[in-house]
Parts: sequence; structure tokens; C-alpha cells
Amino acid sequence: MKQFSRNTQSGFTLVELIVVIVVLGILAATALPKFINVSTEARAASVNGVTGALRSAVSLVQAKYYAAGNTAATTVTMQDGSAVTVAAGTGIPAGTAAGIGAALQSTEGFTVDYTTATAVTFRPTSGGSATCQVAYNGTTGLIDTPVVSGC
Repeated sequence: MKQFSRNTQSGFTLVELIVVIVVLGILAATALPKFINVSTEARAASVNGVTGALRSAVSLVQAKYYAAGNTAATTVTMQDGSAVTVAAGTGIPAGTAAGIGAALQSTEGFTVDYTTATAVTFRPTSGGSATCQVAYNGTTGLIDTPVVSGC
């Protein structure tokens, strides 16, 4: 009598592999919108962060200006040696790169538009629309409420 040897192979069937791929596809489809929303929230948080940095920079420059006691000065030398252009009499950083730009020290991650000194805008460089921004008024030293609706 001859004995037949049966080749037994272990592995997954095609149906099992297809089921796993479908399940992974469903999981990816439900998780992807959450990751997209995270980048939107990150841009909004960065705009809020630069808003706080602007407020701090204006306060620090004005404090240094008044501490120096020379209200006719048009520049303030900061602790790190950088010069910040300010308005004489108020110490408000000018709406220029030499003013508020120097006071912030770094605008990395933002596109800064110094075209109008009374409305210097800061927008995230990575994505978002033109409405995702905060504006600084170089005349009054006021920072607008950040607009994060288009982030």
C-alpha cells in the first residue's frame, strides 16, 4: 500500500487578507480627518502664541524704554544688545522689521507683512488661508484679536 503524504501549508487565505485590508481601510478613513484637524488646531495655536509673544514684546520694550528715562529716544537697546526702533515719547515698537520684528527676535514659521506700519500681519507659513493671522498696530502698540477661522 502506498501512503499519500499531504502537504500542509500554513498561512492566510486570500479572503482573510482582504478582510484585514478592508478593516485597515475603514480605520484609516475614520482616523484621517482627526489628523487633518490637528494641523488646523496647530496653526491656530501658533497664531495665538505669536499674539502672546507680541504682547510680551511690546511690554518689555516699553518697560525698558521708560526704565532708561530718555523719552526722546527712538531706539531701545534690549538685554541681548539688539536695537529696537520705537516711537519717541511712548516707547511703542515701530511697525517695521527694526521695530516689532527686532523686539520679537524671531518670526520663524510666520510670514510677516510690514507693508503697512499700522497693520503688520503675521501669518503661519505652513498652510492656512489669508484670514489665519494676527495684526500689530505700530502706531498704537495694540495687537488685534487673532483671527483663526481660516487656519
